[in-house]
Amino acid sequence: MLVEIAVGDAYGAGFEYAPDELVRTRNDLSGYVAHPRHRLRPGCYTDDTQMSIAVAEAILSGERWTPELLARHFVAAFRRDPREGYARHFYDFLCGVHDARDFLERIRPDSDKSGAAMRACPVGVFPTVGTVIERVRVQAALTHNTTDGIAAATAAALATHYFLYCLGPKADLGRFLAGCVPGPWEGDWYGKVGQKGMMSVQAAITALRSCNRLSDLLRTCVAFTGDVDTVAAIALGAGSCCDEIEQDLPDVLLNGLENGPFGRDFLAALDRRLLASMS
Repeated sequence: MLVEIAVGDAYGAGFEYAPDELVRTRNDLSGYVAHPRHRLRPGCYTDDTQMSIAVAEAILSGERWTPELLARHFVAAFRRDPREGYARHFYDFLCGVHDARDFLERIRPDSDKSGAAMRACPVGVFPTVGTVIERVRVQAALTHNTTDGIAAATAAALATHYFLYCLGPKADLGRFLAGCVPGPWEGDWYGKVGQKGMMSVQAAITALRSCNRLSDLLRTCVAFTGDVDTVAAIALGAGSCCDEIEQDLPDVLLNGLENGPFGRDFLAALDRRLLASMS
């Protein structure tokens, strides 16, 4: 799950809000692409993955699921590995906070953008739909305590849960989600994806329903244009858990993913621990 989230994030980062011509000519999975404006090195992931790591580590801690626990892991993940890719305001916020208490005192959780949804996939490992909904709400409300911010994060986590626990066929994912959380989950997304969490998740679900290979899923997510690293991270996180989707990401993307202290090998080990926690 986390390796695939990182590949989607890192590949999509080269195309995030990039010119349509770049997407049309370079979205062929032949390698990571340098963004025309950003300084991020090709193959490096962004905040989508780092925040998903923090959520996964909070789950694996086994501690009581509280805003304090999540804030502590958000701050720790950033402090040990500061990186580009965060929204400038939130990057500056993380640079300035001292600890979890300071985070909770200073955060303004009024956003309906995609930050809570992009990190929600790991919450899908919890064993029941009710537990997923309860725990994803806590993590979402920490920074995105809005109706749409929470709904988008809930749908992203439940998509992963649906596939992990084999709750039904891929074609019925939208219907399942619509029965759990209000949203446009049964309709298809078309066109450029904006910053709102509901947009990213609807686009990811649209791609999941239409693709039977992980490689096609990644290309489809990026082809939407706009906030495609978030769409790809959400879709590949869920798609990596789906028995109906062939796991065929190209070696050039898997081997080209960053592999420093918190890179590919670290993510793979964290994946194994996270999935083992289901049993």
